[in-house]
Amino acid sequence: MAFTSVDDPSIYFNITLYTGNATDDRTVTGVGFQPDWVWIKNRTDSEQHRLQDAVRGATKNLKSSGNGAEETTSNTVKSFDSDGFTLGIDNAINGSSDAMVSWNWKANGSGSANTNGTINTTVSVNTTAGFSIVSYTSNGSASQTVGHGLGVVPNMIISKNRDTSGSTYGKWVVYSSFLPTANDKKLLLNETATASTTNEWGDADPTTSVYSVHTSGDGSTNHTSDKIIAYCFANVQGFSKCATYVGNGNADGTFVYCGFRPAWVMIKNTSSSNDWIIFDIKRDTLAPNNPVGRKSLEANDSAAEVTRTTKDMDYLSNGFKIRTSDGTQNTSGETYFFMAFAESPFVNSNGIPNNGA
Repeated sequence: MAFTSVDDPSIYFNITLYTGNATDDRTVTGVGFQPDWVWIKNRTDSEQHRLQDAVRGATKNLKSSGNGAEETTSNTVKSFDSDGFTLGIDNAINGSSDAMVSWNWKANGSGSANTNGTINTTVSVNTTAGFSIVSYTSNGSASQTVGHGLGVVPNMIISKNRDTSGSTYGKWVVYSSFLPTANDKKLLLNETATASTTNEWGDADPTTSVYSVHTSGDGSTNHTSDKIIAYCFANVQGFSKCATYVGNGNADGTFVYCGFRPAWVMIKNTSSSNDWIIFDIKRDTLAPNNPVGRKSLEANDSAAEVTRTTKDMDYLSNGFKIRTSDGTQNTSGETYFFMAFAESPFVNSNGIPNNGA
């Protein structure tokens, strides 16, 4: 069996850097495909993260760094294009002379009907990349199911109530199959909180076709008659990995095996209150040389990019190694959840290491 089915990760996930110009109908190219989920952060200014996808449609944005409802505006992403996207003039995504980053995922366009669950969904799915976008209208009933389209069990689900804001129903609820008793645990993408007990997932494990949702908890999965969006991920060898590691509190830190050289890594301490810290290989001025991970953004925080003076991590051919004892990444004995996408597989489908000649 081939080590991976994804020899070129950049055709399903890619990172694009650009400089804002505050001009309407600004086109950003270089993504390499028509993206279906675009996550943009202004690196220069303190601005909310903007998340838009092809299922909800252009002009509809959510903010991972807040608990607000979905906004419709013509000033953010206006269209998803064959090699990128077109922007309006919002400072968060196109501020004059501001440094910007967009993280881009490929699903399958605006999606199609899925009737596998007790609640019907619209699903845009890329089974090769283990990624789907799921949209549905909740019914407020206990122990419902929704179809995710992956064909395998998801390892991570990020769910957001689009209609409701605030600390009760507006939270970004995250499921990870790697948390203990995962079907009654949650993380919150918009908060620093530790992993906690919940009934968002109906106390039932996801299957290859559906995952469970419930009316109780934070209401981000099945609050009455609200529109819900979810991003679902299944680990793909050589391309993506969601899992956990345990910190050792040492600058010669934990090595985390991924099966690929990472392009993008997001880490959350599940044991203590810490930020969702995001690193990528294109923003780091030292890349491709190690150490990398010196330029960080936080999914839960609107703050501008921080340039760290410590050695945060090495990107290796088969994973990453922590190079700090900072609590966001490496407190001794504490458990960290991570989500990573590849720059290059450890071994490609022809048995060649890191796509070498």
